Amino acid sequence: MVVQHNMQAANANRMLNVTTSAQSKSTEKLSSGYKINRAADDAAGLSISEKMRKQIKGLDRASTNAQDGVSAVQTAEGALTEVHSMLQRMNELATQSANGTNSTTDRKAIQDEVDQLTKEIDRVSATTKFNETYLLKGDTKTADKASFMKSGYAIADGVTLYAEGDTNKTALDQNTLKAALDAGKKVYKKDAGGGKDTLAVKDTDYAYVTKLYDENGKALSAEDALKAIAKKADTKFYANDKGKAAGGFEVKDATSTYDEATNKGYIQQFDVNGKLSFNLHVGADSSTDNKISVDIDSMSAAGIGVKGLKVDTEEDATGAIDRISDAIQKVSSQRSSLGAVQNRLEHTINNLDNVVENTTSAESRIRDTDMAKEMVNYSKNNILAQAGQSMLAQANQSNQGVLSLLQ
Repeated sequence: MVVQHNMQAANANRMLNVTTSAQSKSTEKLSSGYKINRAADDAAGLSISEKMRKQIKGLDRASTNAQDGVSAVQTAEGALTEVHSMLQRMNELATQSANGTNSTTDRKAIQDEVDQLTKEIDRVSATTKFNETYLLKGDTKTADKASFMKSGYAIADGVTLYAEGDTNKTALDQNTLKAALDAGKKVYKKDAGGGKDTLAVKDTDYAYVTKLYDENGKALSAEDALKAIAKKADTKFYANDKGKAAGGFEVKDATSTYDEATNKGYIQQFDVNGKLSFNLHVGADSSTDNKISVDIDSMSAAGIGVKGLKVDTEEDATGAIDRISDAIQKVSSQRSSLGAVQNRLEHTINNLDNVVENTTSAESRIRDTDMAKEMVNYSKNNILAQAGQSMLAQANQSNQGVLSLLQ
């Protein structure tokens, strides 16, 4: 029997400390609801759990993005419903005006209503927006890409211009471009070599430089373009890519004067109608597969082809019926496209929600406390702690027998 070291008490104390530590961890897990409260609890599990959390939060946000996309598409489609309704009324009015029994006064009244409906189509196009994004009036950035500048002269980035007759081929800047146009010179991107296919046009409000193609993809010279416009006011011209509008813009409503004898002419004005394009990000990572593109054409009166519609004569009214029919078809096509996007987004949302649900379940198994199991551990450790305290007390009493030997 020794008195310097009470090994029974030391052992009981060590086991009590182990039990108390385990009991403390059980209390922490039960109170927090997590079985991983620090990396030391489960280093590998923590790493996997955080990766899953990143995916879950990203997919949650992606689902919200898709829902916002549905709302934007519904906003645009709802506005186009009214445009359709107005076009149907305009078709009814044009058909009425095409009838020979109408007087001039009758047709004037019909024309007045058509004009008001046209203005309302423009107003709907100009004001329909979702979260400060205008949905139906096209993309104003397109005009920038077209090197279009009000009351000034613009040269597109990466384009070098030369004035006609300049043997030194001195590149033009904005100031020398103005001087060349004011002097009546044609301006080209390069030495034409007989193929004068690049045109700079000066007007009182703007200058415009582009390579022109007709809607069949045939390259046009400056003279060809002016002749075509003079012959047919609604001829469409496309820039930079054959048969396709560069960046989504289309030169429309151009008027011109052209002198066959002198080969001189100019385009007076035109509208640039862009296509609004935006991407919805519907995934948790940066893959381009997680982008859903939404394209909405300009739905203004000019964009759908009913700007300046005339029904005040029998001939004009008859022609207007075809123009309105084309406009109805264009709006129908756009609504169909938006409806298809909405259906796609709804399926996307369902899939995202399913992935989030199952990933959350997997992450929960890794990180969350199994309350029933942990309560069993807590109860066990609580009993062991009480037993340990009792055994430590008895071990401390065991050395009391030494005193009886000293009496």
